[in-house]
Amino acid sequence: MATAPHPNTIKLFNALVFDGDSEELTENGSIFIEGNTIRDVSSSNIKTPADLVIDCKQSFLMPGLIDLHFHVYSVTFDLRELDRLPSTILTLYAAKHLESSLLRGFTSVRDPGGADCSLHMAIEQGLIKGPRLFFGGKALSQTGGHGDTRLPHEENICGCASSSLLCHTVDGVDAIRKAAREELRKGAHHVKVHVSGGVGSQSDPIWMNQFTHEELCAVVEEATSRRKYVAAHCHTDDGARRCVAAGIRSIEHGTHITPETAALIASSGGVYVVPTFAVIHQILEYGPDTGLSRESVEKSAGLLEQMSQSLENCRRAGVGVGLGTDIFGTRFHPLQSKEFSYRSALEKPIDTLRSATSMNAEIMQQCHEVGRIAPGYKADIILVKGNPLKDITVLERYETHMPLIMKNGDIVKNTMPA
Repeated sequence: MATAPHPNTIKLFNALVFDGDSEELTENGSIFIEGNTIRDVSSSNIKTPADLVIDCKQSFLMPGLIDLHFHVYSVTFDLRELDRLPSTILTLYAAKHLESSLLRGFTSVRDPGGADCSLHMAIEQGLIKGPRLFFGGKALSQTGGHGDTRLPHEENICGCASSSLLCHTVDGVDAIRKAAREELRKGAHHVKVHVSGGVGSQSDPIWMNQFTHEELCAVVEEATSRRKYVAAHCHTDDGARRCVAAGIRSIEHGTHITPETAALIASSGGVYVVPTFAVIHQILEYGPDTGLSRESVEKSAGLLEQMSQSLENCRRAGVGVGLGTDIFGTRFHPLQSKEFSYRSALEKPIDTLRSATSMNAEIMQQCHEVGRIAPGYKADIILVKGNPLKDITVLERYETHMPLIMKNGDIVKNTMPA
């Protein structure tokens, strides 16, 4: 049976347009798309004919959402169990996670540990459905650091460094430099390092500093040589200062950032913070059901209050703040959209929407490609029934209140009446 030809030109009209930055919305806005690119944006009906014309009926039109902390292989929080799963099963789970995220309106995700070139290629070649995937390959951890999943009582008989699904364990300037080069060789969009302890690892306290300044600078130098950047898992205030000193661009979690450190980050130029409230809520609300050990769940005590205060400190200082989720556990992935509710209790909806669109694009060096509704940008667009600037929780109701999802000019979902 013959299929309908893919429309080369699409016109969306009668929309309330949020461009990804300005709080001033465009009423009765029109968007003209050619191929995968937005060609024109107008405050009146564009007269140019198109292959497909959609009346948005005053729905809220905005750039596709971006999640900067999305682990595609996040089947369970039990990282040791994760390492035992067959690669085929992991790939199928990744495809499920990616497609479900796209159907929640996330047209771009950044994986800071796990995803690789093969998944990126599979999406680009249409073998699986998913958002644009910006990947870092395996993250880098020191021995006994956040990415070292061995338990304290385990012995490493062979004496070699361990490597897991999500992370390489490396030590020393030469070793970390080589590991960074290898991930960059394989097409990584960034390199991730672990600068502090974490919740999911059992052998390191959260307050622990990880990697030396020289090791961190070596990774930054390697990423910069490829015009890429470094993201850092970092919970502590001291860790955030170490990130600034080493030239790390993206501070992930940023759980404890004092006003003084926030001012330092803001004045540094080119350093950003990406809070991840959804994962903390997940751990606090579901505890061991997430797959985390009792020790790891206990580590999360007080983190929500700290991250909330850190967000306030960063906003007051003028730090560029992104948005990530970091959910683990397939059944918990719908919590990705709850990030907007969690943030709405702490800041204005416009700030959260900017974080999830234009700011996230800026952080991952894609600010001229995605994250905005403007001529020359990729046609990553969602329609929302309701105004997120008045009620941002509408983004949680993606099944009923997100009638149109478009990625790269391709219509992923369209339930608008003809």
